[in-house]
Amino acid sequence: MGLHQPKRDWMGAAMRVMSTITGSELAEKYNLRKPIDRVTYQSTKTGFRTLGAATRAFNKVAGGGAPKRLPDNESKTKDYFDLTPTDEQQMIVETVREFAAEILRPAAYDADEAAAAPKDLLGRAAELGITLINVPEELEGAATERGAVTNSLVAEALAHGDMGLALPLLAPSGVAVALSQWGTDAQQQTYLPAFTGENVPQASVVISEPRALFDPFSLQTKAVRSPSGYKLTGVKSLVPAAADAEIFVVGAELDGRPALFVVESDAKGLSVEADPSMGLRAAGLGRLVLDDVAVAADAILGEGDAGQHAADYRDAVQLARLGWASLATGTGQAVLDYVIPYVNEREAFGEPISHRQAVAFMVADIAIELDGLRLVTLRGAARAEQGLTFAREAALAKKLAADKGMRVGLDGVQLLGGHGFTKEHPVERWYRDLRGIAVAEGVVLV
Repeated sequence: MGLHQPKRDWMGAAMRVMSTITGSELAEKYNLRKPIDRVTYQSTKTGFRTLGAATRAFNKVAGGGAPKRLPDNESKTKDYFDLTPTDEQQMIVETVREFAAEILRPAAYDADEAAAAPKDLLGRAAELGITLINVPEELEGAATERGAVTNSLVAEALAHGDMGLALPLLAPSGVAVALSQWGTDAQQQTYLPAFTGENVPQASVVISEPRALFDPFSLQTKAVRSPSGYKLTGVKSLVPAAADAEIFVVGAELDGRPALFVVESDAKGLSVEADPSMGLRAAGLGRLVLDDVAVAADAILGEGDAGQHAADYRDAVQLARLGWASLATGTGQAVLDYVIPYVNEREAFGEPISHRQAVAFMVADIAIELDGLRLVTLRGAARAEQGLTFAREAALAKKLAADKGMRVGLDGVQLLGGHGFTKEHPVERWYRDLRGIAVAEGVVLV
């Protein structure tokens, strides 16, 4: 121990997760039979404003060395797509799935009503090592290579519990991915160590803007050069746990090209507005208002010229699209798993309604669409972690997630009949969450 922290491999991280989840303290701390206390929350657009929710100071590191990059997964044959998860991936996914079932799903109803996640949820999720597996070993993380497929599987498993609660849990992991993939040595040493402990900062990659027909490659948030660095102006939307966030990776246009900037929540001119929406309410969504926010010259994420910054931004958007597709897959699977026993047990005219062809075909169509979405998403993730181009797969995954995901939610509500329209069953919430896929960009990077 001491100054020399032991390195954690995949199996070690997974075993640590297993021991955490199976401990008896989990059941004692979280009485799953009792309602979770609702978090006080103002439901109007201007319900709260804050200049930042920072709870720690990030000591700037000068850096100067080479940044720590996670290598491509060279253990796989180039362009080969193997659907079989490794033992480590299977263990991690099973553990996350258990966490989602025992912690997220029981908390989802109250979190949706309160439009905020339980305050201690991020701390519990940190024990799973979701961010740890995206930080290089050299920086006290557990990653030895890119893990886009593992991240996709984890996102799907969390969303199977509840997409709204999964979003603020996965957002810090997205920032860890961005810093690992494109951050400078100084940026990595300044911020990444915070993502390897149990007190992981709430953080988010922020790209979306509140306007119709939003194009992530035509940003209205602008960055202009100043004597001390840059000044950012604009409004960002769909920011999970916005009031609690400590770090934002903000997309802004600089000299006509997009780039990413690291902004701490206590920056002068930065404020947050509550922005509860139709779906994803449990994520505590807010708007990030940037009014001439001054950041240092080293706040721009990554190294190189404007072309390199634009390329990094493009990759971030593509990874985020795969992340949203993974969330849609997990939520769609939750819908399917819920409606199958329902249609088999619900009787009409003396027989289960699943005996009706119209019902049986609708259930089968949900399963077919989910398999297609999952295959395209994992295909894109597999290419990403092999260092291959994956723009086509990311675009297809996002399109399928937006169209088919919304259809899965709609059919789920329809299959439950009048029950599907009530809050007694979670399908109506999942439908509302799935509709958000079409307008979302950023946040979750696989």
